Amino acid sequence: MSLFSKDKIVIRVGAKHFTEGYILSEMLSQILESKGFVVERKFNLGGTLVCFEALRKGEIDIYPEYTGTITREILRSDNLSLLDSMGLKISKPYGFNNTYALVVKPGQIKTISDLKDHAELKAGISYEFLKRQDGWDALAKVYGLPQDPVGLEHGLAYQALLDDKIGVTDCYSTDGEISVNNLVMLEDDKGFFPEYEAVSFYRNDPGSRIADEIDKLTGSISEAEMSAMNAEAIYGKKSFREIASDFLVKKNIIRNKLSGSNNDFLQKITQHLFLTFIALLIAIGVAVPLGIFLYWNPKLANVFLYVAGLLQTIPSIALLAIMIPLLGIGSLPAIVALFLYAILPILRNTVNGFRNVDPLLKEVAASLGMSRRQQLRFVEWPLALPTIVTGIRIAAVINVGTATLAAFIGAGGLGEYIVTGLALNNTQMILKGAVPAAVLALLIELIFELIERRATPAHLRKR
Repeated sequence: MSLFSKDKIVIRVGAKHFTEGYILSEMLSQILESKGFVVERKFNLGGTLVCFEALRKGEIDIYPEYTGTITREILRSDNLSLLDSMGLKISKPYGFNNTYALVVKPGQIKTISDLKDHAELKAGISYEFLKRQDGWDALAKVYGLPQDPVGLEHGLAYQALLDDKIGVTDCYSTDGEISVNNLVMLEDDKGFFPEYEAVSFYRNDPGSRIADEIDKLTGSISEAEMSAMNAEAIYGKKSFREIASDFLVKKNIIRNKLSGSNNDFLQKITQHLFLTFIALLIAIGVAVPLGIFLYWNPKLANVFLYVAGLLQTIPSIALLAIMIPLLGIGSLPAIVALFLYAILPILRNTVNGFRNVDPLLKEVAASLGMSRRQQLRFVEWPLALPTIVTGIRIAAVINVGTATLAAFIGAGGLGEYIVTGLALNNTQMILKGAVPAAVLALLIELIFELIERRATPAHLRKR
């Protein structure tokens, strides 16, 4: 659902994590901003289902989509009127068809059917395309293809193809890499793929307020123009904001180029630290008291530690995906996921810290007439604290790294640079997110090491 400020409507614009998605979403954002709407960009969302779930639940209000994807992957039906019952609409087409296709280096192969006789060509297929209804599995059955594909991030597949690591990959027909590298898009000679006309996919509310504005893209973008913009983003090193702004001004859709820079590095670091430390503080507030309880109730300790250990075995990207149907996108599901990952090291170290206190000291405290709580406060807690802090340190470092994946569900942070860099196969942009994340982890490690030393009793530090 859109937000309302004093006199302006806030529209959340989403974008899938690939080059064209970013550019089209920037166009929508700038058109709306030019008409006085306040736009909140929710870019770098995962694949189709992440964006669709976010739209359906009101986490975003609009994002660019393709008719073939809506009918084959979302609705599983050609009846677009089903969208009305969901409170969703699509705009008129932007003017180009960005169909799925298979691409190879120049050679004798010209059609998808030709692949049947070239089992030696290794297929590297993007993860989303592998299991879509209109994806590889269904395509292979129709064409009888013998290849057993490996999964690749779409932005990295072209480099693998050019380096002969793979022989064929899936593509979008408007990908900028195709013409620049003289690659061959195989003819879909059996007509497997439907039309994938680019459209705006949006909610009824606030659709009535923005429909006239977003319709300005109707019929305004050709396949050649879209392909050129994609190539400009990858090889021209221009930002998505600049590319979108230049195009909209050229087409007289907006009057002035977007002012201001997109230098949001400080914002990304702030978001990253916010996700990390909010989750960490909640985990400390839960795990430390629970660890004391389990120390006093040892029969339950192994059960709780086992369950906490199971949470650590769930791949982080899978855990984030599980959160989407429950909590939507954004900071909340990311914080919950990071909290679950932080529980185990803090809980385990809390229990072990108290267990490892010298039993003789406990007997002495008891013989002095101390109550159980007094023993905890004056004897056991000071001695267990360094071990507890170690657990917190481990959890903090884990969270800094894991938080980079939060970008896939619109939570922001340094992971946005990594995700965008993967889409563009841009090592510099990947490092822009990865290096600061590594530095943050190192700084946190050093800070907690100092805290751990300060928490250790003086006589133990000397020893």
